[in-house]
Amino acid sequence: MSRWFGGKALAIIFVTVLLDMMGIGIILPVLPSLIANLAGEGISNASMIGGWLFMAYSATQFLCGPMIGNLSDAYGRRPVLLLSILGLGVDYLVTAFAPTIGWLFVGRLLAGLCGASYTTASAYVADVTAPQDRAKAFGMLGAAFGIGFVLGPALGGLLGHFGPRTPFFFASGCSILNFAVAIFVLPESLGRDRRRPFAWRRANPLGAVLSLRRHPLLIRWALAIFLSFVAMAVYPAVLAFATIERYGWDATQIGLSLAFFGIVSALFQGGVVGPAIRVMGERRAALAGLIVAALTAVGFAFATEGWMIYVLIGLGGFQGVAMPAVNALMSHEVEADAQGELQGAVASLQALGSVFGPPMMTEIFAMFTGGGARVQFPGAPFLVAAVLFLLATVLLPRHGRLDRP
Repeated sequence: MSRWFGGKALAIIFVTVLLDMMGIGIILPVLPSLIANLAGEGISNASMIGGWLFMAYSATQFLCGPMIGNLSDAYGRRPVLLLSILGLGVDYLVTAFAPTIGWLFVGRLLAGLCGASYTTASAYVADVTAPQDRAKAFGMLGAAFGIGFVLGPALGGLLGHFGPRTPFFFASGCSILNFAVAIFVLPESLGRDRRRPFAWRRANPLGAVLSLRRHPLLIRWALAIFLSFVAMAVYPAVLAFATIERYGWDATQIGLSLAFFGIVSALFQGGVVGPAIRVMGERRAALAGLIVAALTAVGFAFATEGWMIYVLIGLGGFQGVAMPAVNALMSHEVEADAQGELQGAVASLQALGSVFGPPMMTEIFAMFTGGGARVQFPGAPFLVAAVLFLLATVLLPRHGRLDRP
């Protein structure tokens, strides 16, 4: 399979991950108007529906991710990936033609199921690359992840100018074309002699999180990570609704701001995280990142002009240092043979934060907007996010294994 490295098979995997991430981002700029049109609601009530849509997507990914990975171990990577690619194409069409809010939920559930194939894509890369090339190949997947997060909102915003359903027709066409190409150029990477029977006990999505009980110190770090991910959910879940409510932004303006958010995040992740941790140390870098995250959220809460959003996104990029630093701190507390389990737990915590964060933040937004609100304050969920970030700083232990003699 080495002949496929850097060739057609990995190109298909790259495009698949790219489209998965685009599917997350492409809906953000047009979601408020699409919900409002279907439900006949204002922005305030539409935001609550949006929060539950995000929850449906994230919960499906969380519950199905381990199952999808185990199915690929049992039946091969190719059928799982092909079904996921085709499923995304169908999902985008379901959303594009959705006549009711209920069909939007069907679309989000299907998108979460198909998007859970990221684990299979990662396994495919491990199958077809030599050990010394895997870091480069996984870096390619990370690049696809980041590019998709930038392109999705940008395309959603620009195409949304022609109607809130237009981006989904475009995304469907891309996925179906990817499926048609993959049928001919994507080989199976897992031979029958390397497969194992499917077992439900390996598909437990909470298994990795529960394993943290064996390391008491990790529980505080894990809670800090969970609170941070709940807080970060305010941006994909609320930002579009808040900018419409406050500044009268349209889908194009929302999409461009979210694309800028992705660009800033990528620049900080690629160029700032490593040097910052080397200079400040892991714990101080984690604290600094979380404090910047809290201050940035406060800024979003009280921003009075649309241009301030771009300034806050740029200044708040340093918060991207926090999670890698906390992850590194946690990695020092477990042995080498438990690192994979630890990273699985971190991924599960992120997924859980994405499940609980959006409905909580959009409910708070709805409480402080609309005609029935006693106090009009669209920035309320951002203040709640700031409090959660500060609570995360309090939970960070002062000492870890490396600090003890």
